[in-house]
Amino acid sequence: MIEITKLSKSFLMHNQGAARIEVMRGADLSVGPGECVALTGASGAGKSTLMRLIYGNYLAGGGAIRVGGVDVARASPREIIALRRETLGYVSQFLRVVPRVPTREVVAEPLLVLGMPEAKALSRAEALLARLNLPAPLWSLSPTTFSGGEQQRVNIARGFVHPYPALLLDEPTASLDPVNREVVLDLIEAAKARGAAIVGIFHDAAARARVCGREVDVSAFAPVSA
Repeated sequence: MIEITKLSKSFLMHNQGAARIEVMRGADLSVGPGECVALTGASGAGKSTLMRLIYGNYLAGGGAIRVGGVDVARASPREIIALRRETLGYVSQFLRVVPRVPTREVVAEPLLVLGMPEAKALSRAEALLARLNLPAPLWSLSPTTFSGGEQQRVNIARGFVHPYPALLLDEPTASLDPVNREVVLDLIEAAKARGAAIVGIFHDAAARARVCGREVDVSAFAPVSA
């Protein structure tokens, strides 16, 4: 489902004399249906960079990133939008939403853009919010003023409301209490059971050991100095 081949990436530092910093070269990674792979490595090793490359936020310098048959490295903006709508979900650490949009609508949006009837989409969103122990009085409020843990749960609900065939998870249990951490791990296990291919960053070692079948140290993808 997720196939990365000979991937490379560099950044052009415009504020440092246009210096080019190569951060990744020859990266290979394969994640099959029902598999959860943890990206590991020291801070700055490239974990978040690789996730953003897979999602299409960063443009690859070379190689291929195939998700469900679409090569993100060469896809058009329209193809990437379609991929994100139907195939590739992303739970980030930070909530980015339009202000004043109610939480239930924020969570339901992935279903609404796919054409699901509004009542059904909102019902599914509310069920997930309830499962994640977000109080019902908050569902009609904008999540922009919520606490970090509450915003994290909104992100998770939004990422799991549609059964994406592939998922990217960036610290999905961060900022969560033990009860909600358990809910999230159950959601990940259910996604694996239905065949989702998952790539994640888990600093929570116990969570990583529970849901991830293997670990990939992204330090191995760093360019070798001459």
